[in-house]
Amino acid sequence: MPSADQPHPPDQPGRPVRLRPPEHRVQRRAVAWWTTRALLLAVPLLTALVVLCLLLADARWWLVPLTAVATAPAAVYVLVMPQWRYRVHRWETTEDAVYTSAGWLRQEWRVAPMSRIQTVDSVRGPLQRVFDLASVTVTTASAAGPLTIDGLDRATAAEVVQHLTATTQATPGDAT
Repeated sequence: MPSADQPHPPDQPGRPVRLRPPEHRVQRRAVAWWTTRALLLAVPLLTALVVLCLLLADARWWLVPLTAVATAPAAVYVLVMPQWRYRVHRWETTEDAVYTSAGWLRQEWRVAPMSRIQTVDSVRGPLQRVFDLASVTVTTASAAGPLTIDGLDRATAAEVVQHLTATTQATPGDAT
């Protein structure tokens, strides 16, 4: 069985590429990245509600319950979403296709045959750099939009981009 850092053996030649669960998990550090992103969204919102409760005495009768109600989904988002995403997010590249599984509430499995890949990009935002992570975006001719693999180790993302670039250049077809 290949390790998480090695690509899966190619699909058997002559067989059609099929939708199947990808093999590799994203980096465990992605949980901390997703948690930090969730905190950066939830904490300012809840802080603003608490400050309004303190400043607007006449509106406390509806601000306090609103703050309490907003706290529950914010807590679920911060505590559950990152772990759930880690369990769902998978990726894999073969000589024939790119496979992804992503989401937490709305989960999506996708496959992109190499002959349909138009561009391959790697992105490292400021917060991703803090956690030494990167995202790889594979753009295809599909109306469903690009495939994105979030939460990869920076070095793994560079290897994936290199592999996909070399493989798509060697794959016949016009990616349309």
